[in-house]
Amino acid sequence: MLTRRDLASALPALAAPALLLPGQARPAHAAVPPGILAIARQIDDITSLDPHDSFEASSGEIMGNIYDRLLAVDPANSTRMVGDLAERWEVAADSQGFTFHLRADRVFASGAPVTAEDVAFSFQRAVTLNKAPAFILGQFGLTPDNVAERVQASGPRSVTLRIAEPRAPSFVLYCLNANVASIVEKAAVMRHAQGNDWGNGWLRQNSAGSGAWTLREWRASESVMLEANPRHPSAPALRRVLIRHVPDPAAQLLQLRQGDMDIARNLSADQIQGLEGDEAFRVLRQDRAFLLYLGLNQAHPMLGRPPVAQAIKWAIDYTGIERNLVRGTWRVHQDFLPAGMPGALDDTSFRHDPDRARALLREAGAAEGFAITLDHFSSLPHADVAQAIQADLDAVGIRVRLLSGEQRQVITKTRARQHEAALLYWGSDYFDPHSNAQAFLVNPDDGDDSPLKTVAWRNHWRDPALSEAAQANTREVDTARRLDTYRRLQREFRERSPLPILLQQQEVAVTRREVENFRLGGIAYRTLFAPVRKG
Repeated sequence: MLTRRDLASALPALAAPALLLPGQARPAHAAVPPGILAIARQIDDITSLDPHDSFEASSGEIMGNIYDRLLAVDPANSTRMVGDLAERWEVAADSQGFTFHLRADRVFASGAPVTAEDVAFSFQRAVTLNKAPAFILGQFGLTPDNVAERVQASGPRSVTLRIAEPRAPSFVLYCLNANVASIVEKAAVMRHAQGNDWGNGWLRQNSAGSGAWTLREWRASESVMLEANPRHPSAPALRRVLIRHVPDPAAQLLQLRQGDMDIARNLSADQIQGLEGDEAFRVLRQDRAFLLYLGLNQAHPMLGRPPVAQAIKWAIDYTGIERNLVRGTWRVHQDFLPAGMPGALDDTSFRHDPDRARALLREAGAAEGFAITLDHFSSLPHADVAQAIQADLDAVGIRVRLLSGEQRQVITKTRARQHEAALLYWGSDYFDPHSNAQAFLVNPDDGDDSPLKTVAWRNHWRDPALSEAAQANTREVDTARRLDTYRRLQREFRERSPLPILLQQQEVAVTRREVENFRLGGIAYRTLFAPVRKG
């Protein structure tokens, strides 16, 4: 069993770089042992490590390593699905019934077999808890009242799912690859249930999965430690992974250079450029389905005027932000589907045009300007981007007060719809266009008790025509027509939404040369640690 003493002795440099006496040289390889992978990154967005509760980018990556799902995206062809816990499946002719047959040899980290009862329980738990990611399953008509009937174990290793209405089968299958569809061990979870919490209080800081890793410890805004699961068919080459919250890119770079960390995940563009060509390091890049956007809360009396949102889009200097602040790590992108996603557009409608922005403000009756508060993450590059937006909007008469905070603080505030404007990110939950279309377009019920709390809902934006069109498109079985509709919806979104999309991430990780087989996934849960080795 790993103890705090083990951790302290194995990674003494995690809290801070080791102190050296004057004139004393640092060893070429510092304290990270061969069997441990140490990663420096910003992880203060994590609010829970329960896969049916967690809905942040950092925790999404961790969930992808702890839990398995019925299906996985084919790493060689992201347009098709392959079995994970399921060895095969059938889709009914009416596109409403799905039957999954489990592999006989898969077990949880505890050693207990993965059964159909565990799968049915996991779906029932996710829907009944009704936490932030539950809408992914709820969109198929699954509710706390009917989920036990619609998701059932039809045998020891067979599970049936019956959805409310016909949907494109590919859409359903992609959703079942999302983290909210992770399979948990029923017996382990329910042993720790308190009242009717379905074990949520315990699973937030523990694990009960069948993935390649188990959760040893999570300390909020400090660290996450994973331990290898030797029972997994792709058993890790290393014993442990430790992800340390290092919000300052300069500190990440220092610890990487000194050997106190194996991988740095949040270096600045200038820092990355400085490491290019250095034989001691590898620079890895991957287009990521990750967008930076502004949420303009329509409850605000000025932001709720459509021309104001358009004025803000024309006031921002997108290319200046990319060139001067995030070169090589983010690039201009203005649509809700990221590049690389089926149906994505690659053109841009908006550019820096202050005169046009002022004209739109006059049209909105805001010629004298107004003041707003912009919430943003305190970490880079968000703080720098927020300052650039502040300057751009001030130039057209919109006075912006910046309010920075830890990621989870800002996320919690915006989920409660307590912001005026916020600079946020959005990562796709599964590799289907509806993942983002739903988030940015769908808001059938803007009430506080709405079961579907999307990005549109969080900003009190409701466009019934776009919302209904996005939902209807999930029933289109002709792929070409379905993608054409998403292209049309993106163009209409540009002109009508109060959710300016600014940038798409070009994720970069820098590893020490001895780290092998580390790959970045385009979606958070596809960055897997099991193949990693250290030479």
